Amino acid sequence: MKQLLTGNEAVARGAWEAGVRYASAYPGTPSTEILENIAQYREIYSEWAPNEKVATESAIGASFAGGRALAAMKHVGLNVAADPLFTGAYIGVNGGLVIVSADDPGLHSSQDEQDNRYYARAAKVGMLEPSDSQEAKDFVGIALELSEQFDMPILLRMTTRVCHSKSIVDLSKERTEKPLVPYAKQDKFNPIPAISKRLHTKVEQNLKRLEEYSESSPLNYVEWGEKKIGIISSGVAYEYAKEVYGENASYLKLGFTFPLPMRKIREFAARVDQLIVVEELEPIMENEIKAAGIPCIGKEKIPCEGELNPDILRQSLLGEEHKTIRYDASIVAARPPVLCAGCPHRGFFYELQKMKNVITVSDIGCYGLAPKDIAICMGGGFSVAHGAQKIFDSESDGTRKRCVGIMGDSTFFHSGMTSMLEAVYNRSDILMVVLDNRITAMTGHQQNPGTGLTLAEEPTHMTDIAEVAQALGVKHIRTVNPLKPDDVRDALKWGMGFDEPALLITRWPCALKKMTQTDVEEFGSLRFVNRVDSEKCIGCRACIQTGCPAIEYHADSKKVTIDQIQCTGCDLCAQVCPKHAIFREEKQNV
Repeated sequence: MKQLLTGNEAVARGAWEAGVRYASAYPGTPSTEILENIAQYREIYSEWAPNEKVATESAIGASFAGGRALAAMKHVGLNVAADPLFTGAYIGVNGGLVIVSADDPGLHSSQDEQDNRYYARAAKVGMLEPSDSQEAKDFVGIALELSEQFDMPILLRMTTRVCHSKSIVDLSKERTEKPLVPYAKQDKFNPIPAISKRLHTKVEQNLKRLEEYSESSPLNYVEWGEKKIGIISSGVAYEYAKEVYGENASYLKLGFTFPLPMRKIREFAARVDQLIVVEELEPIMENEIKAAGIPCIGKEKIPCEGELNPDILRQSLLGEEHKTIRYDASIVAARPPVLCAGCPHRGFFYELQKMKNVITVSDIGCYGLAPKDIAICMGGGFSVAHGAQKIFDSESDGTRKRCVGIMGDSTFFHSGMTSMLEAVYNRSDILMVVLDNRITAMTGHQQNPGTGLTLAEEPTHMTDIAEVAQALGVKHIRTVNPLKPDDVRDALKWGMGFDEPALLITRWPCALKKMTQTDVEEFGSLRFVNRVDSEKCIGCRACIQTGCPAIEYHADSKKVTIDQIQCTGCDLCAQVCPKHAIFREEKQNV
């Protein structure tokens, strides 16, 4: 049985084959599909967690109880989960524990492109790096075995290209049911300083044992070809190097990359004329190899920014340019990413950007595509705004700046609640806004604590944002339909009128959301489109200013039209049209 699978699908399959009993994650591209695919395997209890720290902690708990466990996240998610990772490395495991970090070289959908190979070194845990989907599947089982053998969590480092590319995977292996490791009370589960001192000694001893394993591991192997060039590589960078050099080089392919097999590297280097280290992003292997006194070529030729590909390597190492079709880039229209047609965030930002002396502080989500002044990280919308407001309030230039902190519903549950508590506790006077589009939208419509459904689509408690805010001490709370600009304008003025924290909740479902019965009962069927009466349209382009991609202005006729395929009938354009030339009607044949 062989099948084309993405790396994420393969990790899910590997978890099932290896007898994983518990899996948890917070969605984040490029890792999201791991848990979505694990959910199809009913032998694994799987769930979305409010954030990556909680997912990792829960997986650690499952491991302590004796079951094999997995937590998955994107690279910046591991920043959130670093606290339990580092202490978990001291404590160790009971059942095997794998933590998947999906890095994003090239920033396809991220705010930075950090290299999480550093985390293995900092936390002192073993790390595996698959280069294709077959290895992604197989390495899960190997990582779990190593976790149990060396009594530590194991990092499985994926990258965007491995996560989302498809390659052939052998599916002939069935699930291995691993019996639960009996739970027994142990000192190591209680890492107070006196105990952690002993645990640190164990960590250092385990690293020595891991070094020996790395030297003999079948995951680290040599492929001999021409010996004028020797290439050390790992992950998808190995595939790129093979495509560029083929049989004209020899390769030391590393699948187990921390600790590095330095004896094997030294032996390989001695048998080739020139050694090249090919790795994406940071020169981590290169620096360790050079520190060991082994000459090699690396980042002095290969870029340390962005995702690699065969063309980049060919140009960097061989000075050869791959022939492609030439075109005049100057005539290609710039098309930056925009909010979808019918996005409920559009109406809110349409009004917000009109306000003067307002600093807009966002965090990470679809609304990151809207006009804003500052954005840092998940959950940072309120706390960054709070800190900035404290400084602005100390100014005496006569112009008072007001900060509006913004985050989405899923982000609020992720890490926004403590951010809100910061503002309340420290008597801030910012306006906090939660854009509740009823789903975790940007990563592909995953459930969250506010949707009323679990990962398995089972009904659960629907956490109410307003009730949480009230419990945290917010006194002034208002909910509006963001597609009603008059209401939004009034609510913004209302929120700016307090000298203490206020919360504005915009509540309307994502334009692409699969509507539940609960949604239909609250919001209606939403089966509408907007059309333009060309006789009334004067070409003023007020509707264009909303930024909706479904609206098109025609310079020849000086009229606008609306793409009926994209349009969701949100009616924002109709409300801003001064000539009432846009009307809404129910969709037909839907």
